[in-house]
Amino acid sequence: MSTADIPHQSGPAAPAPLGKPIDTLIIGDQFIASTSYLDAFAELAGVTTGEPATATAPAPAAVSASATAPVSTTEPPATAPASTTASAPVRVRTVQWAGSYPEQHVIQYAMERSGPNSVPVPAELLDAVPGAEALCMHFAPISEKLLDAAESLKVVAVARAGLENIDVAAATKRKIAVVPAFGRNVTGVAELQLALMLAEARNVARADASIKAGGWREDFPGARIEVGGRTVAMVGFGHVGRAFSKRLAGFGCRLLAYDPYVSDDVLAAHGVTRATSLDEIFVAGDFVVVQARHSAETDRMIGAHHFSLMQPHAYFINVSRSRLVDTAALVEVLRAGAISGAGIDVHDDEPLPPDSPWRTLDNTTLTTHFGGDTEETNRTSARLVAQAVLEFARTGRVAHAVNAAELGWT
Repeated sequence: MSTADIPHQSGPAAPAPLGKPIDTLIIGDQFIASTSYLDAFAELAGVTTGEPATATAPAPAAVSASATAPVSTTEPPATAPASTTASAPVRVRTVQWAGSYPEQHVIQYAMERSGPNSVPVPAELLDAVPGAEALCMHFAPISEKLLDAAESLKVVAVARAGLENIDVAAATKRKIAVVPAFGRNVTGVAELQLALMLAEARNVARADASIKAGGWREDFPGARIEVGGRTVAMVGFGHVGRAFSKRLAGFGCRLLAYDPYVSDDVLAAHGVTRATSLDEIFVAGDFVVVQARHSAETDRMIGAHHFSLMQPHAYFINVSRSRLVDTAALVEVLRAGAISGAGIDVHDDEPLPPDSPWRTLDNTTLTTHFGGDTEETNRTSARLVAQAVLEFARTGRVAHAVNAAELGWT
């Protein structure tokens, strides 16, 4: 189980800076607009945007460290150049991934299940990538076919920690660095975890639904427990776990975590006791909170056995990945009332179909996979992407690229 999501450390020798501006293509989508990245480049290096191109874009201009003009806040409908001075480390242009939010969400979901090569390559991206040396993007599919069209590409900077939409193996084969935005949404996810704990234990959503339906419900499923003083047991202790622990400090909870990849010093610094096994988490937790990363090793690692260990008054919270959990087993436990309830933000099928068993459960609080969907997360994500591209432009590498070792950077 890889849960620490700690960036790779750089080695002693670094490639020389590339010595010329890096042609940087920003791919805007319905989740994070191009302007978020442009704002980040403006803050970090200074950039102004040119007029959107309606056909073939002119050569992009460089991002100047001295430019101070404001960035356009209008999302360009097609490839658009940036206008700056010629002495800067990067050149910036933009393209919008076509499609509505629901359409892109369906593609996102397909890639999270089957990878980027399972979906069609958007024509507008195939047209835009030639000449690009760096890609700044979020959920757009970066498949082997797209990489074949991007013959000059050197770095893909992704505005998320998960890389299900990137063919990392194909990128590595082509000596292209892939750089995730570790820690981009930790605050949003940590806050939603706490919100779901409170909503379940204090029946917030159920009471609200009753009142709005004309009722005045006072009888609820599950234990009416307070968060304060309870044991919060965490599966995984990466960036989210650390932010979550800080937010729980005022509640006086006992904090327990299972993560074999995190040091005792890190746990101790956050007031967390190490669990020696995954079973211990489910036995001890009044609230069991999943915040591990999904991988082949962690796929469906939580199942009926673990739920059978939980106390009847305990609650299960997952704002991480649905595929960490045997969701059918969880539904059965909740139907039986063997645990008090669950707060779930991530689902095997999104959106949930009309006949989903989740829609029939009274002892759950469900949200629509929006744990990291905040204004602050989008700004942070874009800034981390821009920092990665600027690091590459200035040093010839990015220390925390997931394939840094394969590229000889460690």
